[in-house]
Amino acid sequence: MSSASPDPGIALPEGLEWADDEVLLTDPAPPSGSLASESRFRGWLRHGLGSIASAAEWVFGLACVMVALAVIAAVPVLQFLSLGYMLECSGRIVRTGRFSKGFIGIRPAARAGGAVGACWLMLLPIRYLADLAASAEIIDHAGTMAARFHAMVVLLSIVVPVHLALSIARGGRVRHFLWPFHPLWFFGEFRREGSFGRARDATLGLLWTLASKVPYFWWLGFRVFVATLFWLVFPVTLMALGHAPIPVAPVIGFIGAAWLAAMALYIPIIQARMAMLNSIRPMFEWREATRAYLRAPWAISLALVLSLLSAIPLYLLKVEAVPDEALWLPSLFFVAFIFPARFLMGFAVSLAEQRDRSSHWAFRWSGRLPLLPAALLYVLFVFLSQYISWSGIVGMYEQHAFLLPVPYVGM
Repeated sequence: MSSASPDPGIALPEGLEWADDEVLLTDPAPPSGSLASESRFRGWLRHGLGSIASAAEWVFGLACVMVALAVIAAVPVLQFLSLGYMLECSGRIVRTGRFSKGFIGIRPAARAGGAVGACWLMLLPIRYLADLAASAEIIDHAGTMAARFHAMVVLLSIVVPVHLALSIARGGRVRHFLWPFHPLWFFGEFRREGSFGRARDATLGLLWTLASKVPYFWWLGFRVFVATLFWLVFPVTLMALGHAPIPVAPVIGFIGAAWLAAMALYIPIIQARMAMLNSIRPMFEWREATRAYLRAPWAISLALVLSLLSAIPLYLLKVEAVPDEALWLPSLFFVAFIFPARFLMGFAVSLAEQRDRSSHWAFRWSGRLPLLPAALLYVLFVFLSQYISWSGIVGMYEQHAFLLPVPYVGM
């Protein structure tokens, strides 16, 4: 076939063409602009919806991380894991100089949190029917309603775990819990590397990450806790002796308050450097902390002020004791207040690590102006905590700006 016209002077209208001296009707081509614009619109729409879904997943993952940190902080001994995680977030920011690197495990936390929430919701009918069965058995022990409820509980106790297992095997996302029995997946994915293979690899990777990182976070938190408590126990003890029945008690208390105010301006920097190096050696490197401030005075000054002021409202949550089973609720507020301060301190120290010389003297001296009022205000609330806290003088040693993010240290 040839599309060449036998007579060059004859022009065919659009939609017709020559084929072996014959005129054939062709499909009219749509305007190129409309097809391209429609394709671009679909691409923008798909990209926009994907971005919204990704942002929602990230926010949900961050909320899951904070809830998990609050729950862990309320468990004795495991509390160091919560502190170590926040320190590692700060340390990664210092090492990389990137604020985004401090968000560790946000996406896996979103997947795990969604799976836990879906499992909890799907187990509610079993619990509800079990309560109905117990009530029916009390009313009529040999009645048919009690037997029917018990039969339904047994049936759901078999079906629901299978449903949950298949949903987690498919990937553990919310849509998998809504419909885990996809026929194409059920009969085909066990024979080839599809969603089951990816879910298996993701699950194994998550388990390996937990097995390797959890001990690391705990050990980091424990070492930093011991090192920080070593520097805080002496000034806090002097403050506690300030109301002892001895003539020099006020002088001793004043010395302890001044000592604590000085420590409060160094400890956050030292903790960030300990997390950066994963070593206890920066605990004694006070000059390095001073040099870090001189290289980034205003950034570190802002981070110090936020670290001290964010801990002040937490003392108001300690007026009354909280039951052990609800201790994670105030711990959630503690994490929400302390976590941003850790991030900002890590970013400020990273700026100092990137610079090789001190800032101008005007920035160095002006950066000191907000430090003294913030430190004195923090020390004042620490002193008053012995009168308003449920734990009394012991509450003075629970330095929430530097130690565990929990109202009461249950050790």
